[in-house]
Amino acid sequence: MKRYSAFAIAREAARYHQGWERAWAAPTPKAHYDVVIVGAGGHGLATAYYLGKNFGITNVAVIEKGWLGGGNTGRNTTIIRSNYLQDPSAAIYEKARSLYETMSQDLNYNVMFSPRGVMMLAQTEHEVRGYQRTAFANALQGVETKFIGPEKVKELCPIISLDGPRYPVLGALYQARGGTARHDAVAWGYARACSDMGMDIIQQCEVTGVRSEAGQVTGVETSKGHIGCGKLSIVVAGHSGQLAEMAGFRLPMEAIALQALVSEPIKPCMDVVIMANTVHGYMSQSDKGEMVIGGGTDGFNNYTQRGSFHHVEETVRALVETFPIISRLKMLRQWGGIVDMTGDRSPIITKTPLGNCFLNGGWGTGGFKAIPGSGWAMAELVAKGEPGPLAAAFGMDRFVEGRFIDESVAAGVAH
Repeated sequence: MKRYSAFAIAREAARYHQGWERAWAAPTPKAHYDVVIVGAGGHGLATAYYLGKNFGITNVAVIEKGWLGGGNTGRNTTIIRSNYLQDPSAAIYEKARSLYETMSQDLNYNVMFSPRGVMMLAQTEHEVRGYQRTAFANALQGVETKFIGPEKVKELCPIISLDGPRYPVLGALYQARGGTARHDAVAWGYARACSDMGMDIIQQCEVTGVRSEAGQVTGVETSKGHIGCGKLSIVVAGHSGQLAEMAGFRLPMEAIALQALVSEPIKPCMDVVIMANTVHGYMSQSDKGEMVIGGGTDGFNNYTQRGSFHHVEETVRALVETFPIISRLKMLRQWGGIVDMTGDRSPIITKTPLGNCFLNGGWGTGGFKAIPGSGWAMAELVAKGEPGPLAAAFGMDRFVEGRFIDESVAAGVAH
């Protein structure tokens, strides 16, 4: 694989860009792999990458029923933060945030990571107390956050209105090293690195069944034929329940659509990410000038990837109160993603009742920010057969034992 650099750009410009290679190969599936990963989104590709980088396991296939990064990885609002309350959550999200900082250099691919800062607005006294508690917890966890007053909020985001008609801004939980990244680029960067290690990325390959013998997984049936494997990793977000059923077990999670939209592009006016959970909306400005706006989940289980009018109306109404400047903007596009929600709003990274079959899911509304940390933890689980420190608390058995990792508040829109 040729390295990307300023010199490479100059060289290719001189020869009319005729020498660029494909970013990743498009191979025909082999009969057998050491590891098959179902799901070529960010989490699946990160799992493959860290299997190769950290454990030297490269006889790996990542199979995807659609196109690479076409699920939730390409359908989110790109927020990256680690200011979660519970210790296991803070650890894995902080690992992910720290890996984002060096990802462009590690992958030799510009993922456009922008540590512009994230503010979670406190608009009730209850939220003030809750975010102060989180700031204290983060200090003990080694996560850099702080609670700031309304004057500092206004300084960081001049377009905000502190005196909303329903809820004034009383302060915010601020993480200066949080921010955003380019969602497609994260998937493309991991895919390119995995392909360079000799892994097969197989698109348009839908899994239709899971084979097993004597309680151990032996392979998967796909739309491109049978593919054998020594280990199987299921990383398919909102479709986790369907794959689990094929493998013979059930999961304590449900699929719900989470919606988002972007405005027409405007001149730069906001260089921080803001989440407003009381009025229920969050917003940042993309490098293209679009206001990237996220809303809530549907109130019923579904697999739609379309938006709905009532969520647009509810979310935009809330944000117009907080940012009056956006009231006359036009919506450019709207979409939904299928998120996998657990009862405690925390993920599942676990062995399963089927031997050598592992599952990573249940990230709900926090999937994109967790990609590198999730892949790091899942790769360790798959390689060793047992969870490491990052994944140990997120096993499926916690729902039987009552060891919930309650992040319903920190998840923001998931409750």
